[in-house]
Amino acid sequence: MTGRTWEYDGYRPADERLRESLCALGNGYFATRGALPECDADDVHYPGTYVAGCYNRLTSRVAGRRVENEDLVNLPNWLPLRFRTAGGAWLTPDTAPVLEHRQVLHLESGLLERRTRFALDGGRTLSVRQQRLVCLADAHLAALRTEFTLDGGTGDVGLDVEAALDGGVVNAGVRRYRDLEGRHLTHVHTGTSAPGTVWLRCRTRTSDIRIAMATRLTADAPVATRHEPPRALQDVTLRLSPGRTATVDKTVAVHTSRDPAISDPLRAAIDRVAAAAGFEELLEAQLTAWDLMWRRADLDVPGEPGRILRLHLFHVLQTLSPHTADLDVGVPARGLHGEAYRGHVFWDELFVLPYLNLHFPEVSRALLHYRHRRLEAARSAARALGRRGAMYPWQSGSDGREETQRLHLNPRSGRWLPDNSRLQHHVGSAVAYNVWQYCEASGDAEFLHTKGAEMLLQIARFWADSATWDEGLRRHRILGVMGPDEYHDAYPGAVRPGLDDNAYTNVTAAWVLTRALETMRILPEPRRRELVERIGLDGGELEQWEDVSRTLYVPFHDGVVSQFEGYGDLAELDWDGYRKRYDDIRRLDRILEAEGDSVNRYKASKQADVLMLGYLFSPCELRSVLARLGYRIDDDVWLRTVDYYLGRTTHGSTLSGLVHGWILSRVRRAGAWAYCQEALRADIADVQGGTTGEGIHLGAMAGTLDLVQRGLTGLETREGALWLDPVPLPELSSYGFAIRYQGHWGVRLRLEHGGMEIAVPPSDRSPIEVRLADRDVCVQPGETSHLVLPE
Repeated sequence: MTGRTWEYDGYRPADERLRESLCALGNGYFATRGALPECDADDVHYPGTYVAGCYNRLTSRVAGRRVENEDLVNLPNWLPLRFRTAGGAWLTPDTAPVLEHRQVLHLESGLLERRTRFALDGGRTLSVRQQRLVCLADAHLAALRTEFTLDGGTGDVGLDVEAALDGGVVNAGVRRYRDLEGRHLTHVHTGTSAPGTVWLRCRTRTSDIRIAMATRLTADAPVATRHEPPRALQDVTLRLSPGRTATVDKTVAVHTSRDPAISDPLRAAIDRVAAAAGFEELLEAQLTAWDLMWRRADLDVPGEPGRILRLHLFHVLQTLSPHTADLDVGVPARGLHGEAYRGHVFWDELFVLPYLNLHFPEVSRALLHYRHRRLEAARSAARALGRRGAMYPWQSGSDGREETQRLHLNPRSGRWLPDNSRLQHHVGSAVAYNVWQYCEASGDAEFLHTKGAEMLLQIARFWADSATWDEGLRRHRILGVMGPDEYHDAYPGAVRPGLDDNAYTNVTAAWVLTRALETMRILPEPRRRELVERIGLDGGELEQWEDVSRTLYVPFHDGVVSQFEGYGDLAELDWDGYRKRYDDIRRLDRILEAEGDSVNRYKASKQADVLMLGYLFSPCELRSVLARLGYRIDDDVWLRTVDYYLGRTTHGSTLSGLVHGWILSRVRRAGAWAYCQEALRADIADVQGGTTGEGIHLGAMAGTLDLVQRGLTGLETREGALWLDPVPLPELSSYGFAIRYQGHWGVRLRLEHGGMEIAVPPSDRSPIEVRLADRDVCVQPGETSHLVLPE
């Protein structure tokens, strides 16, 4: 295995779901899991194809209640291609002797290669080699080449090959969702458009999205067509001679009615597949397209960390590519790789956009447009609470309404329980943070002055209107919310859910209010006047923002920042006892609920909460935000806070190790690398025990890239300059990457042996101001600056 490939040897049914996720192929428009084409969906295999933004809403009967859920739809399966010797049984690794099986994911080209050797009667063997691509050069195309080679014996053998488009699929990729309705497709029709070409069309049941696929089959023998709705079938009989190879190529086009610039998805799919080039030409175009992507995004990190980071980058780019810039979609937390979280958009863009900002700012801008288009839905949600401004949902999908389920299943107890995570109102702060970070990195003043300002002001307005004055504390408070921790949704024994003064929520709300006020100051006067009139903003409201931004309450206990008011009063958990009893306690909440207890009673966190502040803000900026609130947080207080929560966190989220590794590296603490390694291995080792097979964890993958790009370098884009404060991490002491910064393409940074090199490519742009802890440097276009870093 090299840094350019990701390989699996041998066939292991228990590993198939994991391999399918990590070998999925996509292009930002759609993705297909790395399932074996000859295998149907069952408990081992799960072929799935997902188009970005293609959702459907269904109602299920669960625990005596009607529950509505919106899901990213599993589209018709274009993969099926099965084979058998004439008169024999269909060959699969589950039903026939397998002598050899290997899968190789070629990262540089987005090509999945599979080789399997089956034992046949009479001492013969059949070697199957498949090459699969989801085209990056043309977002609507995919192709599968299958080569059959017979070895042994003397005579020819007939091989039956059956290819299909299958519209009989359901959403069934997540076991705990199987009590929910999963039949999203209806009105499935098939037909033939030309010799060797069949099509399938259908629509989603409630969102009424029209979906069309057309597939062209070419082979070394005539192709016959038949229709058995909901499948379109194509049959070929090959004559295999020993030592000679026969080839079957399957090319598919995918369109939906959400695509721009088409009127009829079926006609578009038929025309596209008819015009599609052959497999060799598609592969050549694929190589070129991926080469261009890698040039803009690649990281140069040595060893095993670099190999994993390259896989992470590959999956980020397959989910969010330049094709995404043409779509109305958000950041799906599990990529386009599976059905976990129902394909919903959470706050994971907080971990994804900082990386994209410095490589593909046009994609970041499009993802922020997704949020802006749903600004009215966020305002409606705020009005429903009796508040002004905009409240973005914890889970989002097609139209911006709250998609968080009302009930969730605890697989350990088998009970359906209330889900109160919609109280995580801090998503609005994440949206505002991403707006600000994007504009700082890209220099996109036009976006900041228009859509960005509208979102910032409406989110700030919500926070100001959510704050209540406490005369006893002489401070504003935000009551009845949940923080990022997710374990705690209520006080012990409380009738109503919600917690008061979550530190992360309050501090980020203060930051948003400060940035909104700053935005008002820097807006051109005509635009400021226009915006004030349009949203009805008055001077009294701005005075309120100023006041709240300086008086929000941040609780403390035992000399550390409290996760929320009253956290210090909770009971201590018997950590050693639970680890001995359960070994893996990442989902402590499920363990305790199954025991008839509640995690709300304990000082225990699923993931970083207070410590997320150290992820979002550099030490200098965090001190500044808290100082504005009237709190002095020196290094000792912050280190005590870090230690306090490190010992009380189960890391039940893949994001948790990432955040803790980031923070420990920034405070130059031993143990940072262990958390970084856990973040790197979260998906490839499936540390959560089966969740990766339901879809990758996109935020964690992108976050590991950003750990190298911003975390270890201390890179910040603020005040019109690049700020750098590298930290020594002995396990990763040499690395480099290129970024796109305020119109400069390919600014190269390399750190090695206590030194840093910054190379700015020639252009007509202004020089880049670089600010380090001990000096400022100005690097002109066409120059390379070599800097010795302080010990």
